[in-house]
Amino acid sequence: MNASQIEKNVIALVENFNKEEFVFDLLKAYGISKTSITRLKKGDFNLSKIDGEVLYKSKMLFKEVESGALLNTIDELTKDTDSLKHNPRFVIVTDYKTLLAKDIRTGLALDTPILEIHKHFGFFLPWAGQEKYAQKNENYADRKASYKMAKLYDILVTENPNIYDDGGHNLNIFLSRLLFCFFAEDTDIFPIEGMFTDTLEQHTQKDGSDTHTFLDRLFKVLNTKDNSKEAAHFKEFPYVNGGLFRDTIVSPKFTKEARKIIVECGDLDWSEINPDIFGSMIQAVVNPAYRSGLGMHYTSVPNIMKVIEPLFLNELNEEFEKHFNDVKKLNKLINRIAKIKVFDPACGSGNFLIIAYKQLRRLEIKILARIYEVNHQLNLGFPDVYTKIKLSQFYGLELDDFAHEMAILSLWLAEHQMNKEFVNELHDYGKAEDILPLKEAGNITQGNATRLNWEDTCPKNEDDEIYILGNPPYLGSRNQDKEQKEDMKFVFLKDYKSLDYVSAWFYKGAKYIQGFNAQLAFVSTNSICQGEQVSLTWPRILNEKVEIGFAHQTFKWTNNAKGNAGVSVVIVGLRNISNKQRLIYIDSHKLKVLNINAYLTGGPNIFIFKRSRPLSNIPKMSYGNMPLEGGFLRFRDDEKDKIVKDVRTLKYIRNVIGGEEFLKNINRYCFWIDDEDLEDAIKIPEINVRIKNVREFRENGGEVARTLANRSHQFRYRNEPSNNQIVIPCTSSEGREYLPCGYYDSSYISLNSVQTVYDAEPWVFGLLYSKMHNNWLSAVGGKLESRIRYSSALCYNTFPFPDINEKQKEQINLHVFEILEEREKHPEKTIGDLYNPDKMPKGLKEAHHQLDLAIERCYRLKPFESDTERLEYLFKEYEKMINKNTLLEKPKRTRKKKAK
Repeated sequence: MNASQIEKNVIALVENFNKEEFVFDLLKAYGISKTSITRLKKGDFNLSKIDGEVLYKSKMLFKEVESGALLNTIDELTKDTDSLKHNPRFVIVTDYKTLLAKDIRTGLALDTPILEIHKHFGFFLPWAGQEKYAQKNENYADRKASYKMAKLYDILVTENPNIYDDGGHNLNIFLSRLLFCFFAEDTDIFPIEGMFTDTLEQHTQKDGSDTHTFLDRLFKVLNTKDNSKEAAHFKEFPYVNGGLFRDTIVSPKFTKEARKIIVECGDLDWSEINPDIFGSMIQAVVNPAYRSGLGMHYTSVPNIMKVIEPLFLNELNEEFEKHFNDVKKLNKLINRIAKIKVFDPACGSGNFLIIAYKQLRRLEIKILARIYEVNHQLNLGFPDVYTKIKLSQFYGLELDDFAHEMAILSLWLAEHQMNKEFVNELHDYGKAEDILPLKEAGNITQGNATRLNWEDTCPKNEDDEIYILGNPPYLGSRNQDKEQKEDMKFVFLKDYKSLDYVSAWFYKGAKYIQGFNAQLAFVSTNSICQGEQVSLTWPRILNEKVEIGFAHQTFKWTNNAKGNAGVSVVIVGLRNISNKQRLIYIDSHKLKVLNINAYLTGGPNIFIFKRSRPLSNIPKMSYGNMPLEGGFLRFRDDEKDKIVKDVRTLKYIRNVIGGEEFLKNINRYCFWIDDEDLEDAIKIPEINVRIKNVREFRENGGEVARTLANRSHQFRYRNEPSNNQIVIPCTSSEGREYLPCGYYDSSYISLNSVQTVYDAEPWVFGLLYSKMHNNWLSAVGGKLESRIRYSSALCYNTFPFPDINEKQKEQINLHVFEILEEREKHPEKTIGDLYNPDKMPKGLKEAHHQLDLAIERCYRLKPFESDTERLEYLFKEYEKMINKNTLLEKPKRTRKKKAK
């Protein structure tokens, strides 16, 4: 059961609040089976015999109390050893006005009016197997460890000038071993708590002079099965193996300060370290670019879950629910999970693999707990069980050597933590093998994913079930260095120069899964599903065998760096053609569609290519005028007063309108001089000086600028309307419901920061301002991050609009005039203010609504119910119009006359 459904269930619980059934309704909301709740009510599963109290093993201890006794009662219950031996995850007390709860595992608490519990539904998500990932104190232990390790790293690099002679590989392994030792001494991997730090402190000099020798010896001991001949202080250390201590390395030399930091690191509680994020944060230690946010650069787990859940976890959970009472099929499900392969071909320090591993382990725990429950009901025995999920099911490819080492280490740490959770949750029968000696930690390969054959890292066999996932590197075509361009050439062979770097992962992934029981889901910047990238990339990927099975439309991919605004991303899931549901996730909503196209909307698989002229019967659009004059022919409002003191200048002054001028209501001007007026114009000192400055600017500029030096009295381009013009900023905020458009008379000169339609009828303005057009450009237009980037070639020329009659045009004209009148009622507001969704005047909003209805009636009489429906219709209309135009443009074949 997903979080969205749980939230709805808890809201329903509040709306139909029943004191007698509250605790049972609460459990039911989180997916606890009806059978279990019935047994709980009857007393079979209630381990407490006290009236008003419910003790449900591993789930909760619930108690009804009188008002005024809540705090004392919850304090007593959280210290009740008899109750806590049954491992209740939550202790809950209520007087049915207020509810207090405590998460025993995390220590987090909840205090809420009981009828507002739906606002905090996430608190009890662990009942549904969904852990809360917002860690207390912002991952204090992880961050503190990162700061300490950063200080140590800096000292070691300074004191060992040749440390990077091997590219840093020796140092990377050294740091990984050090981190393992810290973790091992605090989590029972080593037999004695604090064993590593205490031994180092007692058997090395305070000045650090012999610390490297001690560590070299210890690392050798940790890779030796029989240490009986070692010195007494080394004998107790266990054999670790697993490859971590296999290779001989030379530890860097230490100073007094460096040794002191190791001892201080040992004083931290490494049992609180979270391997989900720790690898990423330690990676920041050796990456100076991340130092400003050290300990805070990692992908949030909820974001990773947006990939994992629809890719495979939701379906596995559904199988669990479907066979909830069938032990045979539940065992079969466990066996299936134990054979799944998870592969991240850009794994970094292993975040995605670790979360996938943990989620599969937790699902296994749920299944085993249910099998035990069913067997218990039938008075059947249940033998001790061990996990069937192995790290060897997890595969990764990573270019960076240190990240590769951290991924291996983090998987080991995750395994140890999940073994503890396995035993705690299944304490009567769940067993865990000793973690030592270490097994191989997954199949993590260091190398370039664009060059390597993915099957060499993650072999695929006929009976395999494989899921590829991850967050491959982004990089637009302009930001790729020479080596990355070579990578793209290696993957695509030709026509690769304009492709995003991430397209190589989608392309190789699609080839990998084709024809096999495999799926993939990657995170990417949203640019890959917008604008020109769509037609460049997706025809190579989507075909008669591969389709998009699910997708998350644009959202912010935030990490936990302070002040981090996040990158605008999409998630695209690819699979072999299937009859299964196709799902589009939009914010918190889930949409079922018949097909998902490369624009991540429900519509046919078509690709919008740039056009030099409009597909529909609408006038031409072009860029405004590019000045290319160094700013010398333009001036601001505050400069104008000085300039017009010479009244001769008025003849040559025109208003200019660009994106900023339009959106922010800024007055700016330019000198607009025709050739025949040049002789008179240069007699004015102000103009003469400016023209000379333009000439100097152009003569010292690039090739194009130099060709314009002889007409330095004019902009590079000179276009102006006879009567009016429509302008659209090339970039604008995505937060508005309507694309901002301006309607100006012929006194204005448009700049190249706007797109312009000269001398257009008002109905064209109405078309551009419609919701239909806005939906189209949101889907097919390129964007700068999430901001709208308007392109005539992609947004305007491709827009499918039917031919309309004069009556329809006149009707649209009337609505346009109403909009302009409503805007004039608010002269104090900028366009940005007027179209702010939270501040838009009611009259203006209604005028736009009426315009929308008029535009939509041009397509069909039945109103559209959603943006999704509008887009699906537009894509179909586009397809029809393209096919029609292709037929019309197809040259006629002429027969050759036979010779007589």
